[in-house]
Amino acid sequence: MKSVKKHLTKIVVLIALWCFLTIPFLVTAQGNLMIFPKRIIFDGGQRFQSLSLSNNGNDTARYVISMVQIRMKEDGSFETITEPDSAQNFADRNIRFFPRTVTLGPNEAQLVKIQLIRSKELAPGEYRSHIYLRAEKEKEPLGTKDAAKATNIAINIKPIFGFSIPLIIKIGESTTKTTMANPVVQMSENGPSLKFKMNRTGNMSVYGDITVNHIALSGKITKVGKIQGLAIYAPTPARYFQIPLDKTIQYNSGKLQVIYAAQPPASSILAETDFLLQ
Repeated sequence: MKSVKKHLTKIVVLIALWCFLTIPFLVTAQGNLMIFPKRIIFDGGQRFQSLSLSNNGNDTARYVISMVQIRMKEDGSFETITEPDSAQNFADRNIRFFPRTVTLGPNEAQLVKIQLIRSKELAPGEYRSHIYLRAEKEKEPLGTKDAAKATNIAINIKPIFGFSIPLIIKIGESTTKTTMANPVVQMSENGPSLKFKMNRTGNMSVYGDITVNHIALSGKITKVGKIQGLAIYAPTPARYFQIPLDKTIQYNSGKLQVIYAAQPPASSILAETDFLLQ
């Protein structure tokens, strides 16, 4: 029995971790939570910001809010850490937020107030932590423990769902630059895709949208791929991307143009490359 319980505990932990990494803005077990914005950025003298939480589900949901530290890997996946990597700075020591727990009934909304503190003590650069919202499991129904005693067997798996959004403090000017390398079109049973590497140097993260255009020999330009909201968090030096492409285009002539651009209102080009198709 102990080995069974130990195995089930491992399963619950793995489920919770999977939900944390793959369900960033939707928690279905205790209500559908919508949040805005998806990123909190303190830049240019801001001191206060708000995070809007709304429950558009049919059940009451309760969330505990905290700060966690996350490392981005080159494949785009994440892992939690407790100590910063070289050239990485955490933001949690310079942030206050209220409330720390939120209970939302169906169709209810609430603002979480976020305050930047002691910013004058910060050296130029970027400071990043992640706001973590953990959905609390519902209270155990009355009679559950008595039933467990009567049968001597109780299996009740309740994964804890959680998700996070980045909170970034930017001090001073950015020295960050990005370049693209090794673009290649791959064909599979799911259709064509573009694989490439994005290199990042400098003191801050980058965030934007990637657009892929096919330029035919005739000069006709067709947008064949786009992914929005892709980040490379400092100090990660590079990240690998794979973008699905339009299946109706032949990728044996002309060229592909790949553009990585900041989102509006900036819309500046972060990186761009063209390469010939053969």
